[in-house]
Amino acid sequence: MTPYDAPFEIHVHGDVPLRDDVAFAQIQEALKPLWAYAGAKSLADGAASAYEDEPGIRFDAPQHLLQICWTVSGDEDFRQVIEETCMALNDIAAAGAALEVSFYDTEFDEENEDEEAESRDDFMMCFVGPTPAAIMQVQRDLLVQDVVHIMERHFDASELGDVVVAIDKLFSNRFDALINSMQLGRPPRGPGGSAGGHGGPRKPRHLH
Repeated sequence: MTPYDAPFEIHVHGDVPLRDDVAFAQIQEALKPLWAYAGAKSLADGAASAYEDEPGIRFDAPQHLLQICWTVSGDEDFRQVIEETCMALNDIAAAGAALEVSFYDTEFDEENEDEEAESRDDFMMCFVGPTPAAIMQVQRDLLVQDVVHIMERHFDASELGDVVVAIDKLFSNRFDALINSMQLGRPPRGPGGSAGGHGGPRKPRHLH
């Protein structure tokens, strides 16, 4: 598949804190599904994004931080690739982190007058971390942030304490039920695993 016939431009965005003892070779191996998908032979060869204004894949050694703002041409099979990448990053992550994955329909024309045409754009959140608890903490924090942001349009922030407590209880129950589940750390699918479904407003590409 060439970039010219790929149905999607796929953008991966997020920062992952890595353990202090992680070496570059381990990072390259963990990210192999990504750079191999891009047709590269190494991380150095595949770290550049399809867009020059994006930093691509970078490792900030002093901060022990993996920074990803990277676009590649591809298809739906990239979902399996990002799943494999997340599982590998779990082994070298120092804390929980979220990765945003956006699929942009390369064939959709926003100026097309055909009202029946719908974009195949899609968006999903993936989570990585050294432990199930670390992953779930990131999921919890993002949900609280989103819910509070929406409800603050109607209520004062001081009134939302019970809402946060309820969310914490939900995650506590889920953690108790799934603590030993291998599903933790895999990109969620189905309800709650993705947002911005087909046909909705296009999510702007990250610009830097």
